[in-house]
Amino acid sequence: MRNFSELNEREILALSIANEEEDGRIYADIADGLTENYPDTARIFLDIAKEEGEHRKWLIDLYVQKFGQHIPLIRRQDVRGFIQHKPVWQLRPLRIEAVRTLAEDMEAETARFYRAAAASSTDAAIRKLLGTLAEKEVQHRREAQSIEQQHLAGGRREAEDEHAARRFVLQVVQPGLVGLMDGSVSTLAPVFAAAFAMHSSWNAFVVGLAASVGAGISMGFAEALSDDGKLSGRGTPLLRGLICGLMTVLGGIGHTLPFLIGDFWTATSVAAVIVVLELAAITWIRARYMETPVFSAAMQVAFGGALVFATGVLIGSS
Repeated sequence: MRNFSELNEREILALSIANEEEDGRIYADIADGLTENYPDTARIFLDIAKEEGEHRKWLIDLYVQKFGQHIPLIRRQDVRGFIQHKPVWQLRPLRIEAVRTLAEDMEAETARFYRAAAASSTDAAIRKLLGTLAEKEVQHRREAQSIEQQHLAGGRREAEDEHAARRFVLQVVQPGLVGLMDGSVSTLAPVFAAAFAMHSSWNAFVVGLAASVGAGISMGFAEALSDDGKLSGRGTPLLRGLICGLMTVLGGIGHTLPFLIGDFWTATSVAAVIVVLELAAITWIRARYMETPVFSAAMQVAFGGALVFATGVLIGSS
């Protein structure tokens, strides 16, 4: 890699051309990824991609005028200081807020590059074009907002945002909540039954660890095999299964870890406090994302958790 300060004007123009081409393709990839679920926003990014194409033509015309027909391949990854963005295909399924943030970051980075390039140039024509492009990138956000008003008028932006929120709930929150509830509640009985049966922190920890990991594997497979997501819109089975399985393990391991404390009653007291925190977290998630009234969610979760907790203690004490 080379430092930006080591580039001459020919190399700066070649890098600018490659940047505009790459940015245009990124915006086109974003548009393609959004077309199915967010067609109005997809048109916004298609318009931005076309504008990047115009910028590239300006740069090529000036390059040919100054340096001839051959344009060396100089890419941003060859120059120190550029931010490396993930390819769009690695970000799929695309979240609408994520791609808007990506576009804003790209515009800001490109504007900084053009300002630095213009400042380092001594050729009047090159300096003028690079300065113009820097201003264009600064204005790009305002232009995008006007395009957004054109394509997303009449509440369509709000509708797309609402749709994105629903997809997030279906694909991430729902399987995560199922796993967290199963891990937090279903492992209570075996953990506290083992604890009160043997009065041994270590034995309770081993039982809790086995129950948490076993439940995580079981729930992960069950979630992944329950729905391919094509009709329900719940996303890829692998991702849902992974989220559900990990959250199941997390829910069970939370009140299992305190049993690493040697003193039995101290470990049990800490574990009981963590159980309360886990149930409070479940209540908050249900109220926040599942639109369940807070009081109703708290009563349902508390009743179920208390019932399972009491079952474990009674069986272990008998």
